[in-house]
Amino acid sequence: MIDELDKQVIEMLWRLNQQTLHRMQEPFQVATKTNYNDLVTSVDKQNEREIDGYLRQIDPGCQILSEEGFGSQGITDPAGHLWIVDPIDGTLNFVKQRDHFGIMLALYVDGQPTLGYIMDCMNKRLYHGGPGRGVFVNDQRLSAPADLSLREGLVSISSPLILGNVNQLPTVAKAASGLRMYGSAAMEMIGMLTGELVGYVSHLHPWDLAAGRVMAEELGLVVKSIDGTTPDVLSSNLVLIATKQVSREIAELTD
Repeated sequence: MIDELDKQVIEMLWRLNQQTLHRMQEPFQVATKTNYNDLVTSVDKQNEREIDGYLRQIDPGCQILSEEGFGSQGITDPAGHLWIVDPIDGTLNFVKQRDHFGIMLALYVDGQPTLGYIMDCMNKRLYHGGPGRGVFVNDQRLSAPADLSLREGLVSISSPLILGNVNQLPTVAKAASGLRMYGSAAMEMIGMLTGELVGYVSHLHPWDLAAGRVMAEELGLVVKSIDGTTPDVLSSNLVLIATKQVSREIAELTD
């Protein structure tokens, strides 16, 4: 069953990406959520409705946790099939840059990471995989990223954490070869999967983390809350994704 779901979701994501790129060229509505840089568009909502509706068709009885609220309501238990949906990640980039955004989707079975998908919309690259399956970009299998140290690689830390000097994270940035901020968990996760980044720290909602976690763990990367615990699939967390070396170094620097 999982293999068939995987095939159907991959086909759906390619169709949805074509629609998303078409919708981006037409007028769309933009609204604010919590503040002026927390945006939602009519494209986010259209995408989510389509994803959620399709998942209910191919996986009856599943639970759906999706960012804009069109999924299941009041989920407190991840038992069974739980799909976690981000219809457009990097909405601010989508609106302001028309680039650097993605679609993210993940399946957790009884709380365990099972399938993950990140569509790099503009570059038309689909990252997908899961435990025992490997991780692929389109049809090409990715190798595990090298276990580099901070000084050997680039880190991404979200701007509120740097500007607020949270957990001494500016010290981490100074210890790295360089600091990058992409403004999209999808883009940061891709950086981790491909080895372009050695560490990523951000406060992530379930839909920001779920897909990347599935694939990062399959590639041998560390995924944990900044306090060292395993992130709760239903909760928001301050999360670190890193090589093993960088995970140890960040633990020492933020202790």
